Amino acid sequence: MTTAGTAHETTTRTGPAAARQHSLREHNLELVARAVFEVPEPLSRAGVAAATGLARATVSTLVDQLVAARLVRELPAVTGGRAGRPAVPLVPAPRSLVGLGLEVNVDYLGVRVLDLTGDVVADRVVPGAFHDSDPAVVLGRLGELAREVCDGVAAAGMTVAGARLALPGLVDPRTGLLEVAPNLGWSSLDPVPLLGLGDLPVRIANEAKLAAVAELAGGSDVAAPDSFVFVSGDVGIGAAIVVDRALFLGERGWNGEIGHVVVDPAGPRCSCGAFGCLEQYAGKEAMMRAAGLPPDAPLAALVDRLAEGDGGAPAGTALPAGRALGSALADFVNLLDVSTIVLGGAYTELLPWLRADVEAVLADRVLAAPFVDLDVRAAQAGPQAALTGGAREVLRAVLADPAAWV
Repeated sequence: MTTAGTAHETTTRTGPAAARQHSLREHNLELVARAVFEVPEPLSRAGVAAATGLARATVSTLVDQLVAARLVRELPAVTGGRAGRPAVPLVPAPRSLVGLGLEVNVDYLGVRVLDLTGDVVADRVVPGAFHDSDPAVVLGRLGELAREVCDGVAAAGMTVAGARLALPGLVDPRTGLLEVAPNLGWSSLDPVPLLGLGDLPVRIANEAKLAAVAELAGGSDVAAPDSFVFVSGDVGIGAAIVVDRALFLGERGWNGEIGHVVVDPAGPRCSCGAFGCLEQYAGKEAMMRAAGLPPDAPLAALVDRLAEGDGGAPAGTALPAGRALGSALADFVNLLDVSTIVLGGAYTELLPWLRADVEAVLADRVLAAPFVDLDVRAAQAGPQAALTGGAREVLRAVLADPAAWV
């Protein structure tokens, strides 16, 4: 009885203490990892200690663990012209742990791999036509592409930490279900098992929101603003709202469906079942038709026609879609009080022909227009930005819990 009682008392005394110690280590690992990853110039161990307030000995131990886990890399030591031990700069480890971005869009499938430095280490984009497609077939094909890419990066010594699947519709990240994707013709779908990726952790997200995550990283030309509306223009049109560098998701994460804002109630029927939605005027296929091109023509064909002044659109003038897009954006700006609009997807290349009409409608319809500078700009994240955003989200989760990889 005494022995059993002593053992029980020891367990109750040390259990919570051990748990607290473990939690403290996880917290400190995250602090140190963020100090290394989120600075413009590499820090040494001493710099990390100063930035985090942790003791140097603690920082040194944690850095050793991050280096051993291939999350952090040590650069050659630098003396800096001072006496004492040379400083060893610390940077994110390249080509070690990687994130996988996956996407099904109406006219392509994509797979992209980013490493901890943000570099793209693998990229596959396959064109196709996925209107009213069979999700089992399409997701199965995407899974095949993903396995091929994963096999390649594994052979190069990299470890895939997880994946994010971007879909153009209403997704519920809590349940992993796609509720509806009108342009794909999909609804009430559990997409992850259809990928066939085994034990690889995969989560789903809306395409436009992942593209906005990629945009937050900024580009070579212009730093991303802290707050903006990101509009992803393709066959469908999605939007994401960023406030103070965080996605605003609303009640269920289903906000931003700007493509189904009605700009003309007497307009044509949309794939969602309503009439006169923005997608019927400013979606990629609608713009192709307006320019006299086949709906499935490549974007370059539309750009060439606009630049040449063919198809009734004189060179340098706006697309007919510009006023419809400006009308929907004016509603967003009036509701949200966000003054920067970032146009991504097809709109990035088409902005020279959209800008005049978009800005004119915003000036007419935004109540605050006389008092603020409304900034309409092209996205910096590059093509298929949702793939980049998906991979970044995987790596962000790694950074939030580096202890899981140590």
